[in-house]
Amino acid sequence: MPRRAREKSKSGIYHIMLRGINRQDLFEDDEDRLKFIETLAFYKEKRL
Repeated sequence: MPRRAREKSKSGIYHIMLRGINRQDLFEDDEDRLKFIETLAFYKEKRL
């Protein structure tokens, strides 16, 4: 039985959890990490 779709938050606030399979590193280096943070910041600004 499939699970129900998540409901959208009325506040627009969500918790983001990042974890690699078998706790592998998600980012190869600081450049990858920075790009991810910049992408989050971009969409955060777009949302506001």
